[in-house]
Amino acid sequence: MTIQQLLKTAPVTTLLLASFIGLFIMQVLTGVDANNPSTESLLNWGANALPYTMQEQPWRLVSSAFLHIGLMHLLFNGFAMYFFGQIAEPMFGSAKFLALFLLAAIGGNLLNSYITWQDIIAGTGQPGLSAGASGGIMGIGAALLIAALFKISVNGMVLNFKSLIFIMGINLVYGFAVPGIDNAGHIGGAITGLVIALAFAIGYRQRLAVALQNAAIQQQRHINPYQTSYQYHTQDNTSYNSQYNDQLDNQGHYDAEPNDQSPHLDANSIDEKVAYDDYDVNTSDMHHTAIEPKALKKASFIWQLLPWMAMLLISIGFVWWWQDIHQQILQVLKAIE
Repeated sequence: MTIQQLLKTAPVTTLLLASFIGLFIMQVLTGVDANNPSTESLLNWGANALPYTMQEQPWRLVSSAFLHIGLMHLLFNGFAMYFFGQIAEPMFGSAKFLALFLLAAIGGNLLNSYITWQDIIAGTGQPGLSAGASGGIMGIGAALLIAALFKISVNGMVLNFKSLIFIMGINLVYGFAVPGIDNAGHIGGAITGLVIALAFAIGYRQRLAVALQNAAIQQQRHINPYQTSYQYHTQDNTSYNSQYNDQLDNQGHYDAEPNDQSPHLDANSIDEKVAYDDYDVNTSDMHHTAIEPKALKKASFIWQLLPWMAMLLISIGFVWWWQDIHQQILQVLKAIE
């Protein structure tokens, strides 16, 4: 896929990739080592670090998602973003995709900070720093897992659940096997992505059910535009037909020849009699009733808002989580003083 095609299909993915690469180039141009950047330079460029992020610089929860520690880190995350983004963005929509990435990145950084803080309290850890888009990308990958599980298609293509499980599993195993990788960030991002995608999938299923019902109604209208029912009220014409038959019989008696005393009817009389005999149904009492086709259904607006409501609740939860860790740190510092 060319850059023009990617920009048209997944504009947010393109902008995210451009921001990753652009920020890395700016780092290198200002003297940061491309392969082994220093801790000081990473802090200056917005890495996630507990003493800073959990006190007065919570913006590092977001900025660290655009910062990468070395060229290989950038290439790995850039390829993952390119692979996942061109599928996930058309599926979820650009706005939801961007919110998903940012919230998953924040969720990963918060879990990293929480675990780091718990280790510090337990005396088994010390403050460190983290950076990279891995948390957000793992959130996107987890969201695609939910999409594959619910058989949500993108451009008529349904994702392969087993393949996605394999890719996500490799990332998690690699994170635990290789030291220095932010496993908490990966897991926190994946959990956040799962929750958001689950809300999206439930809303999608509800809207799809309504769309299928409307399609069936439209098909019924196309095949049978209107349905009618007819009701006939028969009238007892026995006396009338009896009188008419007597007239025909008398006419036959008068027309009989001397040698042929049996009554006879000419062709016109027979046709006329048959016509009257068949007209036992009174057309004035015939009723025509039109059966209106079923009205099209409309999906509840709540299903479209469900993903945004889930993301709003997650955001509120993240603010509370940050405040909780922040207050704990302040209490410990106050106790030390």
